[in-house]
Amino acid sequence: MTTLLDTTYLFDKLEIEYPPVGIYDAPADSEFNPTIQPIPQKHTCIFAYFNAWKRGQTLQLTSTNYSCRGCGHWLFGKETRDRKSMVEIITQDEGLKCSKEITNRWLDYSTPYKPKYKTLFIGPLKSSMDNYLKTITLFVNPDQLSALIVAANYHHQPELPNPVSIPFGSGCMQILTILDTFEEPHAIVGSTDLAMRMYFPPNILAFTMNKAMFERICSIKENSFFEKPIFTDLKQQREK
Repeated sequence: MTTLLDTTYLFDKLEIEYPPVGIYDAPADSEFNPTIQPIPQKHTCIFAYFNAWKRGQTLQLTSTNYSCRGCGHWLFGKETRDRKSMVEIITQDEGLKCSKEITNRWLDYSTPYKPKYKTLFIGPLKSSMDNYLKTITLFVNPDQLSALIVAANYHHQPELPNPVSIPFGSGCMQILTILDTFEEPHAIVGSTDLAMRMYFPPNILAFTMNKAMFERICSIKENSFFEKPIFTDLKQQREK
């Protein structure tokens, strides 16, 4: 049976360039070396650490050092701004919602994540810490994203909710907070937050999964679309 970290077949077929990134809700003294911490009070987007993740480093966030105020709110449930300021930033400063009423309603429906251990580790997958793993994110190009969406639907029962969603939210929300379940297989197309895209190459998007979805996708082997012309012809076309 495929284990959580048995990614050999999947990564070979997709030709994944960037290493997967996991978010771990784990005790502060957990072994994730080498770790890095945000500079306190600097308010840096967590995706500014994209190159650090590629180098094998893990970002350690805590309920008192959470990188930026948005991340502090959405990943730790901290009240880093008053409600009026949040509404004005989203509606007026950033122009992301059509009215303050809509923004307020969106905030009413958006629940921050609150870590069990008050510490989150974001970085390369570490098999010894699987019990603390909450989400896995792959950074992919449009062809790879298309294949992952197909893979997420490969075992899907049509009467169940759609296994992949594209919700509105900040980048940090999209890699943890907005996942509506950590039990049933679910994935999110992310990196659609305009403010954080500057840290990626322009042709890269994120595909974030809970553990159940990751295991399901990794279980796909021979006789699937990965071996059929519908996928292999596409790869050959890109190589021309």
